[in-house]
Order: sequence, then C-alpha cells, then structure tokens
Amino acid sequence: MTNVVQKIFAVLFLTCISSTAVYAAEAASTISGADTAWILVCSAFVMLMVPGLALFYGGMVRQKNVLNTIMYSFAALAVISIQWAIMGYSFAFAPDVGGVIGSLKWLGLSGVGAEPGPYAETIPHSSFMVFQMMFAIITPAIISGAVAERMKFSAYLIFILIWSTIVYAPICHWVWGGGWIGSMGALDFAGGTVVHISSGVSALAAAIVLGKRRGYGRDHMPPHNLPMTLLGAGLLWFGWFGFNAGSALTSGSLASSAFVATQLAAAAGIVGWLWIEWKQRGKPTVLGAATGAIAGLVAITPAAGFVGPMSAIVIGLGSGIICYMAISLIKPMLGYDDSLDAFGIHGVGGAWGALATGLFASTAINAGGADGLFFGDMSLLFKQIASILGTGIYAFGVTYVLLVVLDPIIGLRVTEEEEQVGIDLSEHGEAGYTNN
Repeated sequence: MTNVVQKIFAVLFLTCISSTAVYAAEAASTISGADTAWILVCSAFVMLMVPGLALFYGGMVRQKNVLNTIMYSFAALAVISIQWAIMGYSFAFAPDVGGVIGSLKWLGLSGVGAEPGPYAETIPHSSFMVFQMMFAIITPAIISGAVAERMKFSAYLIFILIWSTIVYAPICHWVWGGGWIGSMGALDFAGGTVVHISSGVSALAAAIVLGKRRGYGRDHMPPHNLPMTLLGAGLLWFGWFGFNAGSALTSGSLASSAFVATQLAAAAGIVGWLWIEWKQRGKPTVLGAATGAIAGLVAITPAAGFVGPMSAIVIGLGSGIICYMAISLIKPMLGYDDSLDAFGIHGVGGAWGALATGLFASTAINAGGADGLFFGDMSLLFKQIASILGTGIYAFGVTYVLLVVLDPIIGLRVTEEEEQVGIDLSEHGEAGYTNN
C-alpha cells in the first residue's frame, strides 16, 4: 500500500514538474495566434486601400487618363513592396542612428522572421513588417493624385522609389522607429503625420514643380466616372479599419476603440463637407460626400487610438469643413494645380488630425498616450505642432529638390501632344473604354 501511495505522489510530482515546464515554454513564446491573425487580416485590409485609391482617383480624371491614373497606384504595389523588403523597412524601423534614420541591421529583411520583434511582442516580426509595408505602399500612391494627367509613368516610378527611401523612411523612423518625433512625445496612432502630412505636402511640391495641366482654368475637366470614385471611397473606408484599428497591434479593446472612432469620424466628415457645400453652392454632391468621407478618415488617423467617440465626431466634422475650405478657397488663391486635391485632403486633413490629437487625446482611452489640451495638458499640443512643422518642411523641401533635379535628367512631363491625346494611349497604348 505504501509503495502504491509513493508511486501516486511520484506521478503527481512529475506531472506538476512537466506542467510547469510546459507552461514556462508557453510563457517564453509570447506569440498570440489571435493577434497575429488580426494583423495579417488588417494588412490585407490596407492592401485593399491601394486599388480603392486607384478607383477613387481614376473616376475623377478625364476618360483619356483613367488607366494611367489607376496604374500609378498599382505600380506602387510592386515597386514599394520590393523597396521595403530590400532597404525601406530597415531604414524606417531598425535600431536608431542619431534620431534620424534606422541602421542597416535588417537590410534585405535579415533577422526579420517568426520571432516577436521589438515593436510588438505578440506577433511575429515578419507580420509587423508586412503590415507596415502596406503603409509604405499607399503613401507615395497618394501623391499621384497631384500629378495625374501629366506626369510620365517612367518618371513616376523613379520618383516614388527615391522618395520612399529619402522621405518616407526617415519620417516613419522619426515617429515610430525611435526617432526624434516619437522621443519628443508627439503622438501619431496610425499615420496622420507619417502617411498623410508627408504625402500631402509632397503632393503640393510635385504640383508646383510639374506645373498646371494644359488648359487648366480654361477647359472643363469634370470627373468622368463618379460611380467609380464612390466605389473607391467605399473600399478606402473599408480598408481604413485595418489602417487604424490594426495599428493597435493587438486584437483587444484598443483596436475596438480605434475602429469606433474611425467609423464616426468618416461619417462626420461627410456631414461636415455636405453641410458647407450645401450652404456655399446650394446643392450637396456625390463627389462631396466621397471626398468628405476621406477627409474624415484622414483626420482621425493620428488620433484613432487616443480619442473617444464624441471627440472623433468633432474631429470628423472639422475635417469636412476645413478640407472643403482649403480646396475651394486656398487652392484658387494660390493658383496651383493639384489635380485630385491630394494636398487639400491629405496634407490639410492630416495636419488638422495631428493638431486635434493635441486637443482631444485622453489617457482614459489609451493609457500609453498622453492628455491633450482639453484634458488638462497643453504640452502635447506644442509637440504636435512641432511634429507637423518638422514633417511638412522636410517633406516639401526634399520632394521639391528631388523633382527639380530629376526633371532635366529624365523629364517629368509628357509632351503637349501626348497630354492632348491622353496618357492612356501615349504611355500605355491602351484605352479604358472602347466605343463600338
């Protein structure tokens, strides 16, 4: 009997030991299947934003340029995916060098695999990398809206490759990779500064350097397919949930909060835009509704994980009104030709969103953030202003110089004859529509 009891205790002891060992092994592996699945799905959501942007922009140009405009976005999917894998990710997220750029540690994705990375403990490093890849792809694609209907396709490919390396990657590192903006304490939850201010301000520089389209201000240049634009806006709205909620990097309550804020801000952006458009022009338009939704989404991007639902509505309403005013008043006053208003929506909307983060951020929503002005801390507002100015000045200046240097080397614009015929035929030898 005694031997039986001893054997039972021995078995129980060994079971406890083995269970502890198994638990320790599981604890050592912090990868969460739920979080990993969430981030991979969100990466696919953000990838869908690229064809969404292609349709959004494609519907707004003239019929003879629809394929070329769509190709700008699809080309970014190819070129920037490879650039990001070879060097972009390392420059953006590898260990910091002087607060300015990442090191060469992860060049060619060396060391970026199945283990958790330094930015997210519950997902593989490669999952974080591919999620950020989608951000890197859509950012230069946004710039194409400013140069649509006149930029050579070959020049665009060279431009986005260089721009993503010397503009996007450093700014991304400043904010999210351990650089000076993040270290200062400025907040950007999902890319208001990194994606929208950088692309929007660069779009303004590109529009200035390339000059106006032939006949701009004289010829009528209406959108050729508003249903296409509205469909694109819907796909962008859908994908934006991955953009913002995915930036929580977990599938928990923070992602849910960002999801709610994203929906409310987009809806409020439509309301704000239609209200002022109706008041100013007497009629609400489909193009206005689509643009207002994107304005609301742009503005909530930096704030999505830091603000509550009511603040998100205020930010969205403000974005609809502010972006409308920027396009209808500032653009005619300054006289630049930003074909599809990339600066008016992304540059201005992104700046408003970053500023609003300094007003409405609350640690009650995200304890890892900070309180904004309306929640008792004025210092965050000044940090947000510094991040807006630093990003805007750098992106505009470098983009302007880059294009000025490239122009005599490769030529940025199609010829007057090619522009007259249409870039679909002159650059691609195809037509978006055939009339039988």
